[in-house]
Amino acid sequence: MGLLLLRLGTGGVLAAHGAQKLFGWFGGHGLEGTGQFMESVGYAPGKASATAAGLAEAGGGVLLAMGLATPAAGAAAAGAMAGASAVHMPNGFFAQEGGYEHAASLGLAAAGLAITGPGRLSLDHAMGHVLDRGWMVPTALGVTAAATAVVVGLRNKRLRAQKEGEQGALFEEFEE
Repeated sequence: MGLLLLRLGTGGVLAAHGAQKLFGWFGGHGLEGTGQFMESVGYAPGKASATAAGLAEAGGGVLLAMGLATPAAGAAAAGAMAGASAVHMPNGFFAQEGGYEHAASLGLAAAGLAITGPGRLSLDHAMGHVLDRGWMVPTALGVTAAATAVVVGLRNKRLRAQKEGEQGALFEEFEE
């Protein structure tokens, strides 16, 4: 029962978060607005990045809630939340300051579910765990970790290149 509650809660929040990006539901900005935001924080192209993040969050969230393909669902959601954490990292930990607290919590819960499994009250269990085999856990988490590292690394490279192009005043002007 505990895994069911964790799956429903985590999956529901992730699904709603992804629906904001994909469809503009729940006060979200949809693909256009989210794409512009993604571009502004270094994820390019913005609309493709918004689509990938939205699908990982909404799709991973729905699958987690159902307990279906749990290793892949948890890994996809965790990867999206790692990317979100990278954006919020400069603001510190706490969400009230714009920090990564919320994204990290969702990502860790999703990864934990990928590793632990969905429990008995799940579609994976009802289907004989055909989409939830032991080898799928390290594979899904490994592939997602590698892809996330590349995407976040490219974002960081873009942000560094932007900062290199900025130049402050070489000399301060003094009035005499």
